[in-house]
Amino acid sequence: MVQLGGMYRGNGARVFPIIIILIVVAIAIAALVSVGRSIFGGGDTADQPIDVSRQALLSTDVNHSVRMTVRGPLVADESFRSYRVVISPSDRTLSTYSGYLEQPIDTKQLGNNVKSYDEFVHALEKANMVEGDAFQGEADDTRGICAKGNLYEFEVLSGGSTVKRLWTSTCRGSAGSLRANANQLQDLFLKQIPDNKDILKKIDL
Repeated sequence: MVQLGGMYRGNGARVFPIIIILIVVAIAIAALVSVGRSIFGGGDTADQPIDVSRQALLSTDVNHSVRMTVRGPLVADESFRSYRVVISPSDRTLSTYSGYLEQPIDTKQLGNNVKSYDEFVHALEKANMVEGDAFQGEADDTRGICAKGNLYEFEVLSGGSTVKRLWTSTCRGSAGSLRANANQLQDLFLKQIPDNKDILKKIDL
């Protein structure tokens, strides 16, 4: 019995180091795999968030477009003015309106091409047009906002539907959801329409 007990203890003493070595090797292999994935980009991307609005902004598919709408001070319907610029891979349009029902005053429509649009939307992306979270519900209701100033809305569209809409105004206390320089974005949009001043001077916004 003593001899058997000694043999059992001897076998256990030999097996235990082997188990430790196997565990260490398994940990080392797992560490190497993790490092390899991080270096070569082979990691699981399912947990990485996808910025849908940025993808939509930079897409040059024919059904994608971007839109800027500028609304003037809230005055009588006869005096209320607004304008809108819509840029797509195939068209560039500037439209001015009278009244809250948007009766057209002037429209200038020009052709466009994918290369030009691609440069333009990348400029918008670098100007942070889609940075920030869009407001939801009542917080995103712009009715009555900045009654004595101008309201600016910037939208990314896909198939005519809004992917993301951010807004700001010229009034203190109504900064809105846009986290970018509205004047910089406005300038980028208007520069897509040559002679835009000839159209906009009629509405004085």
